[in-house]
Amino acid sequence: MDIDEFNDLFLIDLPQKMTGYRRFTSTWVIKEGSSAVLVDVGPASTIPLLKEGLDSLGIKKVEYILLTHIHIDHAGGTADLLKFYPDARVVVNEKGEKHLINPEKLMEGSRKVLGKSIVDVYGEIKPVPAENIHRGVIEFAGSEIEIIKTPGHAVHHQSYVFEKYLFAGEAAGVFHRFEELSEQLGHDTYYARPATPPRYIYEVAEESARKLMGVGAKHICYGHFGMADAKKRIEEYLNQQKLWFDTVLSFTCQHIEMSDQDIIAEVRKILMDKDDLISKFSLLDDDIKEREDYYINNALLGMVRYAREKCS
Repeated sequence: MDIDEFNDLFLIDLPQKMTGYRRFTSTWVIKEGSSAVLVDVGPASTIPLLKEGLDSLGIKKVEYILLTHIHIDHAGGTADLLKFYPDARVVVNEKGEKHLINPEKLMEGSRKVLGKSIVDVYGEIKPVPAENIHRGVIEFAGSEIEIIKTPGHAVHHQSYVFEKYLFAGEAAGVFHRFEELSEQLGHDTYYARPATPPRYIYEVAEESARKLMGVGAKHICYGHFGMADAKKRIEEYLNQQKLWFDTVLSFTCQHIEMSDQDIIAEVRKILMDKDDLISKFSLLDDDIKEREDYYINNALLGMVRYAREKCS
């Protein structure tokens, strides 16, 4: 178990028992004394690991669980964690609330999108008691936590601002810093990509990211994975997403008869040349390449399907 410390903030790594799923899934912990606010909790499979991390930080009480969205890898373990902290208040977008309380359709959708094998590793999503759902003001450590609706990654996605930190879930994509290489070069070196699975609407995703530009936070805290300079990274994300979608739209409209998978394969080649961030795919460890190969294709699939609508 790895725990990264950022002064008053901690990041608990929640590696999954799948190839490449390390330094990918995580929980952010805002700590004051023995109390904490958590941002996302990961799936059911790693709740014991999360509890171990919280114990090592001396956390006795969880005041709030802030869910950026209800996808299984971010929120699937919520009910399991509540067994240890039954008084914790769960904050979730109103469009996701009913699916936490009755997760049958959420489990069904997870199997459809991710496949049974991945969902079996993540574990079952159990019902969250309705009385634990919190609506209204969120205050912790003398500060109010702001909610920002950011439905680009999913209709029920929302981000949070606490003092200088922006917890953006997947609203500004996925981030992977090359720690050793960054240290050797003396500056940050990283891979990044959009997180744009089906169903994707470019304009909604762009608007969501632009909202984040205006919050004034100094640091962006990713759902996947780590922390970076907020202004710089959101600007990069907006440019990257535009490049990806413009490329997908142009290619799809010119080759409308091609299959989705063939379009994705061709567009990937173009983007590997044009996009400095995704081109760093070659620097990833082999196991993380395997993971990212799947998610790059899934992100492009969302864009291709929307591009077909725009082309028609």
